Amino acid sequence: MKKLTFLFMLLCFSVSFSQSNSFKISGSLISEDDKTPLESATIYLERVVDSSLVTYTISDKNGKFLLQEKTYDKSLNLTISYVGFQSFTKKVLIDKETIDLGVIELKTANLLDEVVIKSRAPITIKKDTLEFNVSSFKTKKDANVEDLLKELPGVEVDDEGKIKVNGKEVNKILVNGKPFFGDDPTITTRNLTKEIIEKVQITDTKTDSEAFSGEEGDKDNKTINLTIKEENNKGTFGRLSAGVGTDERYELAGMINFFDNDQRISVLAGGNNTNSPGFSFGEIQKMFGGGRSMMMMSNGSFAIDGRSFGGGQGIVTSENIGANYADELSKGVDISADYFLAASSSEEKSKTNRENILPDSRYYTNSSSISSNDSDNHSANLKFDIEIDSTFLINVSPRFRFSKGKNIFNRDEQSLDEANTLTNESTTSSFVETTSKNIGNDLDITKRFGSDGAFLKSTLNLEYNNSETDNFLNSETNIYGDNPNDIIRNQFTDGEQTLKSIYTSLTYRLPLISKTLFLDFKYSLRSDKRESIRSTYDFDSGSQEYSLFNDQLSTNFNYENRRHTPSLDVTYRKEKWSISVDAGYVFRTLKNSDRLRPNLSLEQDFKALEIGANFDYQFSPKASMYSGYNLRNQPPQIDQLQPFQDVSDPLNTVTGNPNLEPSNSHSLYFGYNSFDFQSGSGFYSYVSANLTNNQVVSKTTIDDDLVKNTTYTNVNGVYSVYTSANYSKTVKLDTLRTLKYRIGLYSNTSRNINFNNDVKYASTYTTVTPNASVTFNWKKIMEIVPNYRLSFTNNVFDLDGFDNQNFVSHTLGVRTTTFVPKKFEWRNDINFNYNPNIASGFQKSAWFWNSTLTYSMLKDKGTLTLKVYDLLNQNTNAVRTATANYIQDSQSTVLQQYFMVSFSWKFNSLGQKGETGNGDIFFFD
Repeated sequence: MKKLTFLFMLLCFSVSFSQSNSFKISGSLISEDDKTPLESATIYLERVVDSSLVTYTISDKNGKFLLQEKTYDKSLNLTISYVGFQSFTKKVLIDKETIDLGVIELKTANLLDEVVIKSRAPITIKKDTLEFNVSSFKTKKDANVEDLLKELPGVEVDDEGKIKVNGKEVNKILVNGKPFFGDDPTITTRNLTKEIIEKVQITDTKTDSEAFSGEEGDKDNKTINLTIKEENNKGTFGRLSAGVGTDERYELAGMINFFDNDQRISVLAGGNNTNSPGFSFGEIQKMFGGGRSMMMMSNGSFAIDGRSFGGGQGIVTSENIGANYADELSKGVDISADYFLAASSSEEKSKTNRENILPDSRYYTNSSSISSNDSDNHSANLKFDIEIDSTFLINVSPRFRFSKGKNIFNRDEQSLDEANTLTNESTTSSFVETTSKNIGNDLDITKRFGSDGAFLKSTLNLEYNNSETDNFLNSETNIYGDNPNDIIRNQFTDGEQTLKSIYTSLTYRLPLISKTLFLDFKYSLRSDKRESIRSTYDFDSGSQEYSLFNDQLSTNFNYENRRHTPSLDVTYRKEKWSISVDAGYVFRTLKNSDRLRPNLSLEQDFKALEIGANFDYQFSPKASMYSGYNLRNQPPQIDQLQPFQDVSDPLNTVTGNPNLEPSNSHSLYFGYNSFDFQSGSGFYSYVSANLTNNQVVSKTTIDDDLVKNTTYTNVNGVYSVYTSANYSKTVKLDTLRTLKYRIGLYSNTSRNINFNNDVKYASTYTTVTPNASVTFNWKKIMEIVPNYRLSFTNNVFDLDGFDNQNFVSHTLGVRTTTFVPKKFEWRNDINFNYNPNIASGFQKSAWFWNSTLTYSMLKDKGTLTLKVYDLLNQNTNAVRTATANYIQDSQSTVLQQYFMVSFSWKFNSLGQKGETGNGDIFFFD
């Protein structure tokens, strides 16, 4: 241990004995024609001997710039690049610390020139696009796109592959302007290698129709477009991998890509029993990711690292296969298509202890369950972009989903009163088979008129969902106390749910001032029709069949939610700022017919005003702010409105309330983002507030036997406030070592109005989570990333009988990577979690350590990997959940320690079929 500590200290704090020169190079840029300052020009320095990038910066609004760095070189090449102007190049002698270049005049580019050199500027800032030159950013050998993105200024990538650019999330990644394997960013970033990428372009996210019509699109999210080097647009590349481990663990995966200029075909397949996507390679997440983040859905499906797969939780075995196709069929006609099959099976055990809070007492619920799940999910997407001419675009996007699942579930539950006396208990056993189909199509037709920004756009979205369920249930519920009861159910339920949905809208944009002030006239119509049939049959011991129809537990509903909304939108857009205001009036009709109980059928009409406003301001290419306000209307759900008495749960009878009103939600948000390319510092902040009137909440009464009766009502005074901020800065210690530190804070405060045993009360729930991390990087030697997160939780009630709740949890982690000796890569991911508030019987703290050692062979085409998962064998998922009504501790099955050896082989023939790029297309900056 002492040796390891000594080595760590040596690597972190060793210094170079070579002499380097510090310098500051300043100047200002103006246009030669009109002498105006040039903002957002890229100024960069390269080494004379090999043209490698030393440093760069961006000019400010006054055209001024400052370059600061250390170098061993006696002279460096200075280049100034700006869109629409000729590049300026000068050799600068580094003979003193401060060098003032004075005023530099840039000449306007002559577009008729035939010979123009390619731009090597590391960053190019255009009107709405931030562009990075990949060759200017050094990464480790065998880097993928995710590794590249981590090196770009202002770009952050977390462990699950989620990407943020200047504080805004990236929700779409394109390759040469087209989708690559659907909209899943991690498949792209963890599979494509850096070596084939030429440019990384970042813009606000827009649909194809919005981009064509000139609309602003989504200001809160970003799209990354990866442009492939011209010489790499033809050939084959991919990766194959297999691994075997202890406890019969295994991973298999492969992906192959065929590129032929505009045509792209990709195929992937894989399988594992390590809670990873089927195409995980278990080799330091080099390809697709390692499944560290897992989230369960209500329908039994699960998501790992943000990607959704079959169903189940606990220990998951998954198999996957998929294909992607993109091509330009003819001029103006683009097509992309993908298919994905995700199959999974899982087993899980869990236990839960809950303390239920009543105004004048407490009671306790303890439960344990065992479940297994098998599912097969098929998905297919097709997308056509048809450009009839330069003013007329048609986008067609059909999709199809099909899934089959089986679930076996067993549960035991007990409820005890405040004196720990058993009050009721139940056992449940079920077997469920489900088949689901989803068919949909999105159609956008956009026609532009003139050059002032006028357009007419029509949208039609169609969706059909059908789900059929066979459910075999055995349960027994024992209620003790003054009114004892024993409820036994042996039933079969044949269920079917169908949704038919149509949404259509028509928008006309009238330019009041050319390309600046617009008035949009819009009309939209949406109709959702649902049919829900549940036929329940009790077991007949005489005939030994499920033949006794149970009308209490059977339903046959038809439900329709229809709304139409005329609206107006005014948009004013300038170079640095824009503002838009929209207003619409919603006419909504809710209909429900009950074929089994005609007296419960209902029809209600609702009307409401909806408004919105957005304001964006860009102070400079380095800093911007955005803000907005929305008033939205949400009707009650039909099961909340309908006065049907649902007795499917013997311990909780639920009845709807036909007198509910729609809720009105006011939301306000503000964000500020800045990043200084020269200093490597960034600050991002976001604040949002939401106030809801007529919020629909449940209202429950509990009798002495702890049996519940629930209905719904409207309440006012519900609000929430969310804030987040973080600051990061990268410090260059020298030409090889950098230190990046990041501090952040996010918090959430929400006030909820609820009822507890007919007593109305308010609870104010607050979480505050400060966090910090430091990244020390020594090129080609090592990287160390310690991090710490502290979470404070406080829940305050306005009832004297309720005790306020306070919880604290700690998460400490460190990631280390060493790249020595040559061809070896050793990664460790260590986390420590401590939650002192967990109840006795649950694990309060645990160390979680994953370690991976990789050896590159076969001229770096092959990789041999040894992975140890949960090295200390302490993995746990004990969780404490606190709400206004209960405090719950839960724990379930997790994947535990295993060792695995895997081998991965990559192949690449890109650029070897004559497309060498000899006919370079040159362009001006």
